[in-house]
Amino acid sequence: MPPSLPRLARVAIAGCAAVSVLTAADTRKPVTEWLARPSEAARIARVEAGLAPVTLPGAEPQHLSLQRWMELYAVPGLSVAVFEKNALVWAKTYGVKQAGGSEPVTVDTLFQAASISKPVTALAAMRYVEQGKWSLDANINDTLVSWKVPDNEYTKEQKVTLRRLLSHSAGLTVHGFPGYAVSEARPTVQQILDGAKPTNTAAVRVDLVPGTKTRYSGGGTTVVQLMMMDQLKKPFPQIMKEAVLAPLGLKHSSYEQPLPPALAAQAASATRGNGKSIDGKWHVYPEMAAAGLWTTPSDLARIAIEVSKARAGTSKRVVSQAMAKQMLTKQSERFGIGFQLEDGSDRFGHGGSNEGFRAMLVAFADSGSGMALMSNSDNGSFLIERVAASIAAEYGWKSFSSELQESPMMTADLLGRLKGADAVLAWYEARRRDGPADGLSPAVLNQFGYGLLSAGKVPEAVKVFEANVRFYPEDANAYDSLGEAFLAAGRNAEAILHYKKSLELDPKNTHAVKVLERLGARH
Repeated sequence: MPPSLPRLARVAIAGCAAVSVLTAADTRKPVTEWLARPSEAARIARVEAGLAPVTLPGAEPQHLSLQRWMELYAVPGLSVAVFEKNALVWAKTYGVKQAGGSEPVTVDTLFQAASISKPVTALAAMRYVEQGKWSLDANINDTLVSWKVPDNEYTKEQKVTLRRLLSHSAGLTVHGFPGYAVSEARPTVQQILDGAKPTNTAAVRVDLVPGTKTRYSGGGTTVVQLMMMDQLKKPFPQIMKEAVLAPLGLKHSSYEQPLPPALAAQAASATRGNGKSIDGKWHVYPEMAAAGLWTTPSDLARIAIEVSKARAGTSKRVVSQAMAKQMLTKQSERFGIGFQLEDGSDRFGHGGSNEGFRAMLVAFADSGSGMALMSNSDNGSFLIERVAASIAAEYGWKSFSSELQESPMMTADLLGRLKGADAVLAWYEARRRDGPADGLSPAVLNQFGYGLLSAGKVPEAVKVFEANVRFYPEDANAYDSLGEAFLAAGRNAEAILHYKKSLELDPKNTHAVKVLERLGARH
């Protein structure tokens, strides 16, 4: 199955050769920029010059410009905002709104924030908790009207509550949502929660005792969306505008799905990992609370600034100091209320991954500093992480650590882009043989293989997944992924064999069951 990671999503391997990428002319230069003071220009220049180099095994490091990195990853556009001492200090944009287009990204260009929608939803929900509209710790079914969370053996003693839903500890299923093509029928929120047609995800159900385990659930946030609509009797975009967006003066943000024409004209188009635009420009997300926010990095920065100021007791435009402190206090393994938190640090934020969009929000509550980065590409995570690491180094944010720098996933990705799949497999095998193999896991080649599939390089993907099975013969997901590659190659008999092997290793692999049933194979 495809990788499911909190900040790093699937990428496709670009089909360009190393020479053409590393010697090509720069992409369109940045054309818009906002500075709080002239001195920031020098800091921006150092950020752009400080990007970590290409570091391939056995080769000298190669420094690339930000524009060259965008070419390498086939990222059409990037937008960045940085804030310090609870004030926006600069914003800058790179590239174009649509792959192959000429209209530049500006500081007012809207991107899908994806899962960063969740902590903003949490802000609105907490505002109404303080107004006495609903409880943070009561059974959520007490406030749901048009639909109820089905009770079962897991909810006999512990209940699904708003606190648990917003801290991903309510025991609910459905990690995330793929959205819907603009031409597709879209389900109601109730249909989404029941997995009923035309919904493209499973039913949202409790399958862990609430409060006992942290497990990320966009499904749980969708329950919150319905509860807020039931109680306030308003469309969700209106609720969010009244509770958060308007009080903070966010003029370039909306939860409207689909976007109205006036806002759609300001939006960037989503881009596949192979550099091609998504049909219809983007997907539509009726799961608005979990994935529906359209915004800019500057507006995301203003949201984070407000949270830091509320925690410090210097603002209460959305929530009080006490509530802000509670939101930034760990409620489960990795989460406060809505926000991801960093152990031993004042860092809070969230990542975002929708079809064709990637985003990151990082903030430091004590200093009121941080950054927001947004891109219109499935490959955006790699670029965003690299730029974010350079920003953090320039501003001295020591508690920021990039998940990608020098990681095996980064090495595999760059090797694949610059030298091809055979070079990746040779490097991987040598590293396993020579050891220590820190960071190596089935997920590394699984991610790389799905990138090849996304780029239409099916024979190479089959070769990579076959190697993954050889390296990890007891990993159920490796067989599942190889089965998918064989399907893409039209080799159904081999696909069936590998899906059956995956199911043998993991009898709970419902994906394998569904594929085997679709293929008419007994299991």
